[in-house]
Amino acid sequence: MKNIYETSPFGTFFPAEKEAVCRAKHQLSWRVYAPVVRPSQRVYIVGSCEALGQWNVDKALPLTIASYPYWSIKLDLKTLGSEFEYKFIVKDNGSVLWEEGDNRRYYVCGEMESEHIEAGFRGDFQWRGAGVAIPVFSLRSEQSQGIGDFVDLKKMGDWAVATGQKVIQILPINDTTMTFTWRDSYPYSAISIFALNPMYLSIVEMGATGEEIAQLNAGETVDYDAVCALKWNFIRKEFARSGRRTLKTKAYQAFFEANKDWLEDYAAFCYLRDKYQTAYFEKWSAKDKKYSKKLVAKLCDEKFEDYGKVAIYMWVQYHLDRQLKESVAYCRSLGVVLKGDIPIGISRDSVEAWSDGRLFNMNCQAGAPPDDFSADGQNWGFPTYNWEVMAQDGYAWWKRRFEKMADYFDLYRIDHILGFFRIWEIPMDSIVGLLGYFNPAMPFSYDELAQRGMPMNHERYLRPQIHHNYLHEFFGEEDWTPYLDAKENGYYSLKEEYNTQRKINKALAGKNEKAMRALYGLTGEVLFIEDPRKPGHFHPRIAAQQTKSYEWLSQWEKDRFNDLYNDFFYHRHNDFWGALAMEKLPALVDATNMMCCGEDLGMVPACVGPVMNNLGILSLEVQRMPKDPSIEFGFTNLYPYKCVCTTGSHDTSTIRGWWHEDREQTQAYYNQILWKQGQAPADASGELCEIIVNNHLASPAIWTILPLQDWLAMDEKVRKADVDSERINIPAIPNHYWRYRMHLTLEELLGESELNGKIARMIRDNRR
Repeated sequence: MKNIYETSPFGTFFPAEKEAVCRAKHQLSWRVYAPVVRPSQRVYIVGSCEALGQWNVDKALPLTIASYPYWSIKLDLKTLGSEFEYKFIVKDNGSVLWEEGDNRRYYVCGEMESEHIEAGFRGDFQWRGAGVAIPVFSLRSEQSQGIGDFVDLKKMGDWAVATGQKVIQILPINDTTMTFTWRDSYPYSAISIFALNPMYLSIVEMGATGEEIAQLNAGETVDYDAVCALKWNFIRKEFARSGRRTLKTKAYQAFFEANKDWLEDYAAFCYLRDKYQTAYFEKWSAKDKKYSKKLVAKLCDEKFEDYGKVAIYMWVQYHLDRQLKESVAYCRSLGVVLKGDIPIGISRDSVEAWSDGRLFNMNCQAGAPPDDFSADGQNWGFPTYNWEVMAQDGYAWWKRRFEKMADYFDLYRIDHILGFFRIWEIPMDSIVGLLGYFNPAMPFSYDELAQRGMPMNHERYLRPQIHHNYLHEFFGEEDWTPYLDAKENGYYSLKEEYNTQRKINKALAGKNEKAMRALYGLTGEVLFIEDPRKPGHFHPRIAAQQTKSYEWLSQWEKDRFNDLYNDFFYHRHNDFWGALAMEKLPALVDATNMMCCGEDLGMVPACVGPVMNNLGILSLEVQRMPKDPSIEFGFTNLYPYKCVCTTGSHDTSTIRGWWHEDREQTQAYYNQILWKQGQAPADASGELCEIIVNNHLASPAIWTILPLQDWLAMDEKVRKADVDSERINIPAIPNHYWRYRMHLTLEELLGESELNGKIARMIRDNRR
């Protein structure tokens, strides 16, 4: 198991120091394990002899940071004497923290010889930090160009220092360019797992000027289309002016050699995307849609007639890499690190799908079962992973992906870490996630279903049960006859042209949304789904108890189905999924020295927690989404140490937004969690937000990382007036426009001394 204190963030917080030279022939040296300290603190040794200050803490001797969390010191044995007592202490601006327990004792036994002592600072104190979560596109500085960029991260680092925070958490920053429109704003659908998003290039830093920049930067939200047009117009002009010279520089050549394994594939893909005006490579010509190294080599050859249209993408990546690394280095110099985000999926219209399709199951879609984010489940549209093929070279694809992240980040979040245990796989003919199934899984066979009292009935359990008595609950006053064929005894079947969600969507999207949603619902009126890879084996349909098909079962059948359902989703797979995760995750976590965090929200199998804990992967704790289904809210004071504690994520509303979403839930939270009496106020005041934030800071979690919106919520003069506009994403909306921006500039935020001072005090008072 990786020691979290030996991961790369602590190398930034506690840079290794050169140990003081001790030239004595006989030395006594200590190496002390002390993760208790904060960056402003230092470990000292004090003791009974004169060399150790005779218990005077002002004369205590400082230890050197060898490699955090280890501290060391070497002393001349002669000056210490043959017998003395001592202790380790931590000092910080005059305050002193003594280690617990009795005094340590040292005796010289026999002839004096050099000796090395390994020790650990005694006490239950553990290092804890705080941070802010903000997408790069949401940053706003006086130099921004209508969207946040990598250079803006420097001022975000300044604000982190001003408030005592140690980490800036951002969303994925990979290139998502498929259409050059707002539809590319979704950060979890990238065309490359390596390439950075050109929207985060600061063209001002490269010399761009003009009134259009100021106009776009004044916008309340991101105008993605306009920003995209502005930046690409500059990029093309600047490449034409200086690009060829840059490509010949030593700096560019070094970047190219370090990234050649993905860079040329990416540039060739972008050129072909532009040529055919689509990233959907199945629509390209036969000679181009089939990837080959020979094709890429041809397109990336300087003699190729359109070489400039290929090279521009490598040139842009060079400048993006340069700007991001400069900001990372600046933040690290301040003692602040960046936390990145690794999406669980890859786009089926991506470089990786084009160049190495064997690694993916392109004939299905990844998503998530129903949860607090979406009652119908989520369909991300991504292909699932072919883990069997990936295992053949020891998951080299994943390792390279993690290694590239380590170029910029000291921490990272694995989006939907549950996907390493099992993924929610959805047939290609489905739109919503309800007709999905877990893969891998152990579906029930005919024999097992029969043995457990529910022999398979194809017509009743596998096909949608549609009856006249409840059609009005789906359609209301809408006429259903155009879509259904009548059968005997009041039953219906879906007409051929409407018997899948994909067909329904094609026929009715944008024309009759009400009928479309009704028909989606009817396609889900099944109790089991046959496994596409193992014919004759069946998965219980997720949330089947909410269907009319289930309602019309006999009580005997309901009891049998419930037994099968509960076993399947909550017991049957625990050891199986845990073992599968342990085949993949250890090598990936060990591929870099970054600190690893996992987004483990949703339908979490019991095996997930132990696996993450064993591997030193931090869990995610959101109070309104407790992992214990028997409680409504999590208790921040009971969170585990190895977790990231937060008030919400990019997929949830902010504190203030959540406060007015469900008045019954808000009231319960007000009385039961905040211990307030009476009626909950209609809105979350700055004072209430401060209490909520403080409760999160006081948790035992190693990290409390809060969305910027929730930090600002504590100050009613600073926070944004329009609560709903602060939300970043609504998962239930498949084509959501990701465009939230800070309503004040980073320069203005740095000037809010009252709020910044409050945050700094709260962090300090909670020993973060």
